[in-house]
Amino acid sequence: MSGEADLSAVRTVPIARRANKVRAEEFAAPPGGDRSFGAFLRSLPDVLVAGDFRRVIDAMVAAAGRRGVIVMIGGHIVKTGLSPLLLDLMRRGVITHLAMNGSGAIHDYEIARWGGTSEDVAAGLRDGTFGMAEETGRGMNEAFTLGMAHGWGMGESIARALAGERALAHPELSLLLGARELAVPVTVHAALGAEIIHQHPAANGAAIGDTSHRDFRRLAASISTIDDGGVVLNLGSAVILPEVFLKALTISRNLHAGRPTNFTTCDFDMVRHYRPRVNVVQRPTQAGGQGFEITGHHELMVPLLVWGVVEGIERRAAT
Repeated sequence: MSGEADLSAVRTVPIARRANKVRAEEFAAPPGGDRSFGAFLRSLPDVLVAGDFRRVIDAMVAAAGRRGVIVMIGGHIVKTGLSPLLLDLMRRGVITHLAMNGSGAIHDYEIARWGGTSEDVAAGLRDGTFGMAEETGRGMNEAFTLGMAHGWGMGESIARALAGERALAHPELSLLLGARELAVPVTVHAALGAEIIHQHPAANGAAIGDTSHRDFRRLAASISTIDDGGVVLNLGSAVILPEVFLKALTISRNLHAGRPTNFTTCDFDMVRHYRPRVNVVQRPTQAGGQGFEITGHHELMVPLLVWGVVEGIERRAAT
């Protein structure tokens, strides 16, 4: 049977010598006389993710109009109704390149043309009709084939197709159309076999590959703009865009003597995933910069982010 530790022999240290992770000055503040959104942000505790969130906002405000701000989105961003917020940042000159996966482009296309998207997968899977919408598959695949013939990227091809439609339900909600009108580069990064339009009889693998690979090269060209103060956001893409970004970044560094460096990255998602953490937050910023992870529902966190950026830009303009 072992004996007992003698606590009377334990060494202690003065609390003045101990480093504290949290200080009273960093605590949250309750609502006061100023109920503006800026006051809300300033009231947040400067602790953990609340502090990170403000640092991401500050990085975007500092980059706005001066450095590249690349926003990468998954389909969930579109189908949770967040497109108007990103369109606003494009109009304000904050977002300088918008990249989306195939799912994001499909949802954007359907909202623009018919005002609705996101089908019941389980119901359609039972009888083999999941993803078999005729007009979506034909319209997008024909756009890719035309784009291949004219040397357009996938994003450009879809935007041109939408612009050529005589009647659109909600063109004002389309990120693809908005980017085209605002001359913001928009790229779509396909994953063959992973998107419903690849099931369609009009699918042309050569056209999908040609237009999406052109968009990959366009993203690689845009990445040089984030050097020394730019920002990259990944909003809700767990696999495709983190992988595409890492390869596009290495192309840019290969062509520009190891740059870009010293930029900010942030991954926003509802749960943590390996690829966004490693390919967006950690590896790209090891040569200089800072990477953050913000976990939460997109329909809450993205509005908070955009409101914070707009408030910061307006405050900067007023000083």
